[in-house]
Amino acid sequence: MRHNKKFNHLGRQKAHRDALLSNLAISLIMHKRINTTTAKAKALKKYVEPLLTKSKDDSTNSRRVVFSYLQNKEAVSELFREISKKIANRPGGYTRIIKTGFRLDDAAEMCFIELVDYNESMLKTKAPKKSTRTRRSSKKKADEVAAAPAAELEAPKESAE
Repeated sequence: MRHNKKFNHLGRQKAHRDALLSNLAISLIMHKRINTTTAKAKALKKYVEPLLTKSKDDSTNSRRVVFSYLQNKEAVSELFREISKKIANRPGGYTRIIKTGFRLDDAAEMCFIELVDYNESMLKTKAPKKSTRTRRSSKKKADEVAAAPAAELEAPKESAE
């Protein structure tokens, strides 16, 4: 029985799964955004977020621990040199999963997984929307509002002539 076993094995043995997650983590660190299946992205999120937290402390021990997971010098140096500076003030939640639909071939659910601080379109602060009232007002108020702009438009024409 598999009671209370919530870990997704991704249809692979342990060594293959570790290699897969390591390669996905390296790709995510180097490219900042990758396209993969939703199941792999969720597993990758649990795998890479502790590594990103570990990278905030730039010590020899934390570099060795991260290297033991990734086994790639370029990815480790990128993580500690650039990414750790961007995520220094963030208390967690370093990655974002954006679902993109289903793959045509086998109908697997696809998504993007990206580092939150590197998506420039999401970082831009959006102006707050001006709330529009959807309630209907009385006819008297509506007539006053409609008459006011018409009077303003006529007044400048007369003064200009």
